[in-house]
Amino acid sequence: MTTVFSNSVVDDDTRRGLLYEGKVFVYSSTPASRDLIAFAQELIADAFGDRDPETAQYDMPVEEFAALLADLKPRFIHHPECKKLLPAVLEELGCRLDRTYFDVPRMRTSTSNDYLTSGISYAFHPHRDCWYSAPFNQVNWWIPIYPVVPENVMAFHPAYFDAPVRNGSARYDYAEWNRSSRLSAAQHVRNDTRDQPKPEEPIELDPQVRVVPEPGGVMLFSGAQLHSTVPNTSGRTRFSIDFRTVNIDDVRARRGAVNVDAACTGTTLRDFVRCADLDPMPEELALEYEAEARARVS
Repeated sequence: MTTVFSNSVVDDDTRRGLLYEGKVFVYSSTPASRDLIAFAQELIADAFGDRDPETAQYDMPVEEFAALLADLKPRFIHHPECKKLLPAVLEELGCRLDRTYFDVPRMRTSTSNDYLTSGISYAFHPHRDCWYSAPFNQVNWWIPIYPVVPENVMAFHPAYFDAPVRNGSARYDYAEWNRSSRLSAAQHVRNDTRDQPKPEEPIELDPQVRVVPEPGGVMLFSGAQLHSTVPNTSGRTRFSIDFRTVNIDDVRARRGAVNVDAACTGTTLRDFVRCADLDPMPEELALEYEAEARARVS
């Protein structure tokens, strides 16, 4: 069973514990989350000009659409304004800024009717972020920029939260991915040939849970959740923001979800900076997690 908490008032420490057990939290939009999506909308409007971004796919060759996203998404990801807006979202939802670390916010797109499903607009197969070298205390945050519907969000597959899935994570090392594969995303327009961790056995997609927040609404879930991109049949391109957080006390204490099937090496911990001052994750913790990942697969 998956429990979805709506506008819960539990404190962040309690919330993280429930997330590590497979629970999902969703919150109505806040002033800070509305500021974040308003900023994203400004960048999108500047990129698309007179076109409606949610329907522009019908007026543009797919290569042109992919090239536009290849410029737009990094501008959002690395814009200094995001480093101001994102901690404000976390603070409004109860995170301690001196204990919470975040990675860069990513702008995601899911086009309709298989227009663009690879590379810069990758449609994610069922996966856990933990297959991609994420720590088991990672919390994922997801925010729609425009209205979404059940036909263009993401799906959780709760039967697998504590059940192992045969997968290709043993071939994945985060440092190697950054060296050889990440920067080539925009080149994969018609298909994506990069080797990414996927299920290597049939997956029962049902039962599944789809959460449909309002624009600026915030959904939180564990990086250990098996989730996937819903095949978009809505007729509109979905735009959303996602980012990840870890609490340094949980990182130090190894408090998090149980690893049921991840065999990857490396760690994403170096991607995280502290909300309060943007200081990086202490290097000794990243080294410890890398050593533990190697030990798991040796």
